[in-house]
Amino acid sequence: MLPILYQDEYLVAIHKPSGLLVHRSPIDRHETRFAVQMLRDQIGCKVYPVHRLDKPTSGVLIFALSSDIARRLGEQMMAHQMDKTYLAVVRGFAPESGDIDHALTEEPDKRASGSKEKSDPQPAFSRYRCLATAELDVCIERYPQSRFSLVEVKPETGRRHQIRRHLKHINHPIIGDAKHGRGRYNRYFKEYLQSDRLLLAAISIRFNHPVSGNPLVISAPLDASMRQIMLRLGWEHWVQQYG
Repeated sequence: MLPILYQDEYLVAIHKPSGLLVHRSPIDRHETRFAVQMLRDQIGCKVYPVHRLDKPTSGVLIFALSSDIARRLGEQMMAHQMDKTYLAVVRGFAPESGDIDHALTEEPDKRASGSKEKSDPQPAFSRYRCLATAELDVCIERYPQSRFSLVEVKPETGRRHQIRRHLKHINHPIIGDAKHGRGRYNRYFKEYLQSDRLLLAAISIRFNHPVSGNPLVISAPLDASMRQIMLRLGWEHWVQQYG
């Protein structure tokens, strides 16, 4: 069963676990479980994904219960009227806050049929702030200690892998990112901290209800794997705040 965070006659929000695809993809042909089908079977009606989360990302995922509601919510997204907030555990001590205004090209995947050459760069903008830092007495690369940060990120555009690529761009890649991260850090977290996932979670989304127009905030608690890592790094305050 998928945890339902919010549901009414127009839309439903779930807490998507890390490792679950939103819908079928030629990139993961071997997968047999998808959020769209699972939720449809769970609530007994057709659902329309309003936005996307990468397979390894956990957190809030919104579905419309009709094509009309999906269109209305899609218009809010296109107008940048949906406020999404993510938490990420990254390598290094991140700056206190900042803006990342860095255009991104679409990433073609060689495993996907019909994959094309890279397109022209598209505008991409994210805001971030560093919530906490930690240092472990372990040499992962060349220094005797290794540093980490807990970062809150608010993307204002929705490019593929935007947060992952933007944090890599400022030299603070997300732990567990197999494509854009640092292999030695990923292996350390897997072998010594029992964390074998991308440490990125969509913790909340704020938008106007597509029918009433009232502001709606939907939040997802941290899952067990994110909580475990944050506690290991001494970030109890933020674990308590985000649940």
